[in-house]
Amino acid sequence: MNLKAAKDAITSKFGRQILKGRKHAPVILFVAGTVGVVGATVLACRATLKMHDVLDEIQTDLEKARALEHPDYSDTDRQKDVALIYLKGSGRIFTMYAPAVGLGVLSILALTGSHVMLTKRNAAAVAAYAAIDKGFREYRQRVMAELGEDKDCEFRYGMIEREIVEETDEGPVVKTIKEIGPNGNSIYARFFDEHNRSWQKDPHYNQMFLQCQQNYANDLLKARGHVLLNDVYDMLGLDRTKEGCVVGWVKDDGDGYIDFGVFNGDRASGMRFVMGNERSIILDFNVDGLIYDKI
Repeated sequence: MNLKAAKDAITSKFGRQILKGRKHAPVILFVAGTVGVVGATVLACRATLKMHDVLDEIQTDLEKARALEHPDYSDTDRQKDVALIYLKGSGRIFTMYAPAVGLGVLSILALTGSHVMLTKRNAAAVAAYAAIDKGFREYRQRVMAELGEDKDCEFRYGMIEREIVEETDEGPVVKTIKEIGPNGNSIYARFFDEHNRSWQKDPHYNQMFLQCQQNYANDLLKARGHVLLNDVYDMLGLDRTKEGCVVGWVKDDGDGYIDFGVFNGDRASGMRFVMGNERSIILDFNVDGLIYDKI
């Protein structure tokens, strides 16, 4: 390895460590600030324990100065001595509490720095998500304008063709239908099946439960003006997710309603579920996206 290659390797490694340090800087500052606050409290308590002795010494010096009688010791000298005793006493008290105060100030600065960093990163993440979401919606609009809504649905959900057999008066008839492929659901989709505490073996009960929860979610959207995806997950007995804390629906923005992807007739699996032929279903929610930039 020549000198330039070694230099580049060292520089690259050093730069990567700096990047990792910046990545974890908010956590490091928060931990340092929290530890600093605890340390400042301990130092302040230790200084307070010594305060009684210092106050006693100040009081003793004051009593001596006020009781001192001498022909050459005037009231002006007494006042100067009293002021000097107060000044020195204040200096001692400041010196005792200075470490606690200094550490407390540094801890507050560290906590503030952590908060500012996280706020900026959250703002950047929101802006990036909003830009991606806007670009995706504009892309879909161009697809629908050029090819129609059916093609948009096919591209978005990865529609596949499947043959089914239907019984008719003339006998069994093979029909070809399109339905969402195995990889066509969004990242927010969840199974509603026997692993859910609200699921029952009766398909009509499950259908009624989901319909009622969807109606309630829409009523909540109208009343409150916004609904988080995690709110809907809670209604359905599903586990919360990280993305569910920030995405959801906002009234008068996006679709303007909450849909579980079951009763709109777009999915063959949803139709089979509604007809009572299946007891479980994949729920896919029409979230409007990140809601904090829409409020």
